Amino acid sequence: MDIGTGKPDARTRALAPHRLIDIRDPAEPYSAADFRADALDEIGGILASGKMPLLVGGTMLYFQVLRDGIASMPPANPGIRREIEQQAEREGWEAMHRRLAEVDPEAAARIHPNDPQRLQRALEVWQVTGKSISSVHAERNSRPDGSISFRLHFFATHPSERAELHQRIDARFRQMLDNGLVAEVERLHRREDLHPGLPSMKSVGYRQVWQYLDGKLAYPEMVEKSIAATRQLAKRQLTWLRSWPGLRRFTGDPGRNRDQALQFVDSFTIW
Repeated sequence: MDIGTGKPDARTRALAPHRLIDIRDPAEPYSAADFRADALDEIGGILASGKMPLLVGGTMLYFQVLRDGIASMPPANPGIRREIEQQAEREGWEAMHRRLAEVDPEAAARIHPNDPQRLQRALEVWQVTGKSISSVHAERNSRPDGSISFRLHFFATHPSERAELHQRIDARFRQMLDNGLVAEVERLHRREDLHPGLPSMKSVGYRQVWQYLDGKLAYPEMVEKSIAATRQLAKRQLTWLRSWPGLRRFTGDPGRNRDQALQFVDSFTIW
């Protein structure tokens, strides 16, 4: 999963060493709790070497878990997950969102109806434990499972205008297609151990190309839906950022954003 994830190329990785890339097969699950444990190990090693770690990405839940810890969550239940997926296939994810609103209004207000992975997990937690996922998160906040011995500083870079963001998203996905995204998904599609219900194959872009390969979408529709899904993802990211405490924002020219961010990093110590 190189192209659709926007993975740094070999030249970039030679210039700046990256961690936690190519550590799992697409068939293997990887949770936010897994990430926290791995990230803490890597951060500790980098700090011990006298260097400054930079964490880069757009999955805000993972940053939150790194910062705050995570409550004990029930493991995935394949049977219940499949029941939820089958019900969603019959009734649609909007109906599942309404069901979540009945048992956990707080989570329903936070989770978008077009976010099936988080909807499924919230409903799964409810069915397995009888507790809402919001109450489990509240337990985490009152009893965090561990502290960290370093300070985290958060900053975001993004265009100041929504139209420019949409233009970049459109160009970025079309560049992925030019780079061979369909062929990449074709190789995954041929594997017998992968299917569209896996979290990896539900990723934006991979899900839509998989549907195209299954004959469920025409090529132009696949492109349109992939770009629309990426816009929705960006919108959710911006929603996270609006409520993120202590966030420093850099908007405007990407090169200037980069320089400002690096100057900001140089201005503080991690301890």
